[in-house]
This record gives sequence, structure tokens and C-alpha cells, in this order.
Amino acid sequence: MPLQLLFLPGDGIGPEIVPATRRVVDAAADQAGVEISVSFADIGFVALDHLGTTLPEAVVEQALTADGVVLGPVSHNAYPSVNEGGINPSGALRRALNLHANIRPARSRSGVPTPTGSPCNMVVVRENLEGFYADRNMHLGPGEFMPTADMAISMRRVTRDASRNIAETAFQLAVREGRRKVTAIHKANVLRVSDGLFLEECRKVAASQPSVDYDEALVDAATALMVRDTTRFDVLVATNMFGDILSDLASELAGGLGLGASLNVGTRHAMAQAQHGSAPDIAGKDIANPTSLIASAAMLLAHLGAIRAARAIEAALDHALADPATRTQDVGGRLGTTAFTDGIIHRLNEGQL
Repeated sequence: MPLQLLFLPGDGIGPEIVPATRRVVDAAADQAGVEISVSFADIGFVALDHLGTTLPEAVVEQALTADGVVLGPVSHNAYPSVNEGGINPSGALRRALNLHANIRPARSRSGVPTPTGSPCNMVVVRENLEGFYADRNMHLGPGEFMPTADMAISMRRVTRDASRNIAETAFQLAVREGRRKVTAIHKANVLRVSDGLFLEECRKVAASQPSVDYDEALVDAATALMVRDTTRFDVLVATNMFGDILSDLASELAGGLGLGASLNVGTRHAMAQAQHGSAPDIAGKDIANPTSLIASAAMLLAHLGAIRAARAIEAALDHALADPATRTQDVGGRLGTTAFTDGIIHRLNEGQL
């Protein structure tokens, strides 16, 4: 059976980088002999204008039946209220598909300068369904509320099951990829109960995986250590907000947020998603860098078993990014979205990767 992939263009630069990613996926699948079936659906402002919601229920149903989803960036901060149809597709799809882990590798690429001048190769494994995020941490209603006009309260949910699941995901990734260490990121010196529970589960999982070293780091200290020595960390496992922030930092240390891949995974579903936002200020100008979403799609293919296609995409990206003449403008090149994508596909079609 062909792999069923659902592409959701989203907002801003999404309608440019999502079709670009689809072209690369098609080329890699052809070279690797992988049969895929592709469908597209509207979300974001296009869906809101036509259907009154940024995430139609029919799209959720399509995502539930697909083997994998490629989600374009969305401008959810600019959406109207939920009551007016302004649903955040990213958070809602993570909940609907039960995507408990957000895996974000930060790997520097040859020829692309890094802020510190040092190479970087770490993975942030971020819990995806709870924490401080108001759109996904309560059964009913948001996790933020205002008892008075001058007081705002945000609730943080950390459960034993979710903590164990994300710890297991981190250690499984370390074993699978031959990585040496997992570091649990926390603030248990202040958040003693919630981060204490998170660390309890991390320690239990670590005890069952003696082949992988385990340590812990306070989140504030970890930010300093990451900048001081990019080799200090290998796999980092964290609750939702800490993982979100640290993964952005890690990607910048590896060469830029526009290069960082991201895969949301659960027990049955997976969704590729660029690490960056929708960048509406450059939308429609053919200058957006599609690398992040293309690399995320490669992660999705690998997750679905199309290893050869995934490796070919990664090799093509490495070749393209190694030379300033074949990069996009944001990383010191001169190519636009279309020309950069054409170059990736040309490398894939050569079949030598």
C-alpha cells in the first residue's frame, strides 16, 4: 500500500514551502522506489474565510486516517478567538492525533556558520501535550484564567504518564541512534512538585536503560551550558515549555531556526512541522527557506520506514547547504525558494546520494 501523506499549507510562507516540500518528497520517493499518495487540505486563514474555522473537522478526520501529516506554519497569534473559529491547528492536531513527543534535532551542517563557531549535534525531545500550554492542558477550557481584570493565572499540568512516555521516547531515540547520554531538563529547585514528578519518571526509565548515561540539568544552567559548549548535551528531554525554548536555542546554535527539523510523534500517528513560524512579512516573495520543513518531512519518511528516501533528502540538503552559491538568502546564499528546491530535486534525480 502507498504511504498516505496529508499536506496542510497553512498561512504566510506555508503555501510556498509546503508545495516545495511535496516536490522534494515526490522526487526522493521516486528514487527510493517508495509509493506515496498525496492529498492537500486547507487550514488557517483560507479555511476560516471559506468554512468559518481555521481547522475544519474534515481535516482532522483526514489526518486521523493518513499515515503522516506535513503541517505548514500557521499564524495562530493573528487568529480570532476560538469562539469565532480561530483554532490553533498545531496544538489541536497534536491533541487529536495524540502526538505526545516533539523531536527536534539540532545538527550543524558543513559550510554553514554557527554563532559560536563550534559544531552542534543534539536532539531535544519535548513533551507535547501538557505543561504550561493553555490550549492543551485541560480537559475543558483553557489553562489560563483571570479572576479579576488585574490578575492572570496560568495552570501547569504535569502527569506521571506523560512524563514516563516522553522519558521513554528520549531513551529509545538515544539507543536507536547510538547516542551516549540523556539529560533531563528541569527546575525542580523551584517547581518541586511538578518537576519533581517529571524527574521521578525520568530516573525510573534511566534505571531500565543502563547502556545510556543519564544526568540532569536546571533549565537556566542548561541555556548557559549550551552556549558555552555545544558538545555538552546529546539528547535533552524536557517538559513542554522548557523543551520549546531550548530547542529554538539549540537550532540557532546549529546554524539557524530555518534549518531545524521537527517531528511530532505518537503511538499511531506522526506529523512533520517546521520549527519556525509563518513569516507573513516575506510571504509570496519566493525567498523563504524551505529547509526546515523539508528536513522535517525527511524525519517523517524515516519514521514511516522509508529510510532510503529520508537519507537521500538529508544528503541533498547537506550538499546544497555546503555551498553559499546553492543556499537561500537567509543563510548567506542568493537563491529563492523555487530555485533552492529545484537544486535539491536535481541532486535527488541524479540518484547519487
